[in-house]
Amino acid sequence: MSDWVKETIFYHIYPLGFCGAPQENSQGDTICRIDKVLSWLPHLKNLGVNAIYFGPVFESVEHGYDTVDYYKIDRRLGTNEDFKRVCDVLHENGIRIVLDGVFNHVGRKFWAFEEVRKYGQSSPYCDWFANLNFGSGNPMGDPFWYESWQGHFNLVKLNLKNSQVVEHLLGAVGAWIEEFKIDGLRLDAADCVDPEFFKCLRTFAKGKKDDFWLMGEVIHGDYNQWANPEMLDSVTNYECAKGLYSSHNDYNYFEIAYSLNRQFGSGGIYRNIYTYNFVDNHDVNRLASMLKTPEHIYNTYTLLYTIPGVPSLYYGSEWGIKGVKQGGSDAPLRPCLELGGIPDANYRLLEHLSRLGEIRRDYPALKYGEYEQILVKNRQLVFKRYDGTQTVYVALNLDNGEERVEFKVTGEEKLYDTLHPEDVFAPNNGLISMAIPGYSARILVQATAPKAQKSVQPEKRELRLGRYRHFKGKEYEVLGIARHSETLEELVVYRQLYGEKELWIRPVEMFLEDVEFEGKRTPRFLYLGQ
Repeated sequence: MSDWVKETIFYHIYPLGFCGAPQENSQGDTICRIDKVLSWLPHLKNLGVNAIYFGPVFESVEHGYDTVDYYKIDRRLGTNEDFKRVCDVLHENGIRIVLDGVFNHVGRKFWAFEEVRKYGQSSPYCDWFANLNFGSGNPMGDPFWYESWQGHFNLVKLNLKNSQVVEHLLGAVGAWIEEFKIDGLRLDAADCVDPEFFKCLRTFAKGKKDDFWLMGEVIHGDYNQWANPEMLDSVTNYECAKGLYSSHNDYNYFEIAYSLNRQFGSGGIYRNIYTYNFVDNHDVNRLASMLKTPEHIYNTYTLLYTIPGVPSLYYGSEWGIKGVKQGGSDAPLRPCLELGGIPDANYRLLEHLSRLGEIRRDYPALKYGEYEQILVKNRQLVFKRYDGTQTVYVALNLDNGEERVEFKVTGEEKLYDTLHPEDVFAPNNGLISMAIPGYSARILVQATAPKAQKSVQPEKRELRLGRYRHFKGKEYEVLGIARHSETLEELVVYRQLYGEKELWIRPVEMFLEDVEFEGKRTPRFLYLGQ
């Protein structure tokens, strides 16, 4: 069983873009870029992230989904040894790893396909590819026809009914598990893949690692066709991904409420599936570019973190960055980003997501609980998540002004808002009447609601050179430690990484202390890396 997924917040990275790799693999020098991920560790921990889904990392021609070698890391990212070191550090920090399994198709430079191009019908690999036919040519100029993925002839469809192909792919999966200790796979274009292959993959992968997680990319159709006891554990929840933003754009919470009730309510068709939930990814426009009202981004993410299933953040979107496909190109969706240099960074959103991560971690009902609709209006939505020990109420208002809602609750115990701990509400004969500020939400729990059991050890911080983020959002670079000439007190010397980059000093003890900010304890300065 892959129950660890229910305790997870995913962070989705498209490595070739994130690391600033060239868009085309010129087969030149191997350059280690993938270790950039490690400098983001403090940032990921601040968000409560405990799993990374890496987009394609294996040798390819261009964008990663045109695989050349399933057994080798793309030279634009580094070597197998480089990636193994990154995986080891991530695992040491409690972060699981899910890789992109692109098994429907390969690139034209895949070694077996090059054999077919070179030797024609005499190649022993002709049957490795779907519907290969030497009776006609193809748009790429070869004297034979082959099946491609959705008409993209640079992507050659594999014949997954060929036992040698299956053996080659499963051998690669086994190597990834053994060498990199990966924890799961996201299966690209799962709706195009032979179901029998997924059955073989499940048996093989879970035989290697019993809690291995298999999640399929499915855009349309009945998710139960792919996520079931014989095939995959989960699928991408594109239905809710669309509803999460369009219900806000249309000021119509009935849209997302219908999807959630259809999927997860009493009698819901996906109550057996722990879906992979998201609001944007490497294939679709960034959420901040899709919302007509920028302030709706907070409620959209509040929904993402509180509905059934596992939430996933796409790198950079935690700052509300924008990105739209241009001329059919996905490149604007897959930028190279640098900590401290995020364009138009929304630090309020970053803090909101950090708080949502804490709330999700602390209240099991949000991870394991049932879903029940309480109140649906065009501009307000209330639902509850509940298990055998606690109930959490989520109330949202997408209007620009304060709105009052009234709904039934279980019991007469006071409820407090985990997003605004100073706000407490007392039921009256089983009814709660409360105001929700504009463009805002409340996540209500009983004052005595049990939190998830965890052992928290105070963090011992040491001053390190490098970049830090002040708790109010701006970033600085620590240059060194100086001593006061009279008192010999140790002072941090640091400069701001914005404006005129002025120099500052502050006592080391004060620099490293925690402060109270927006109702929680947080480091005055959070270390970001070198």
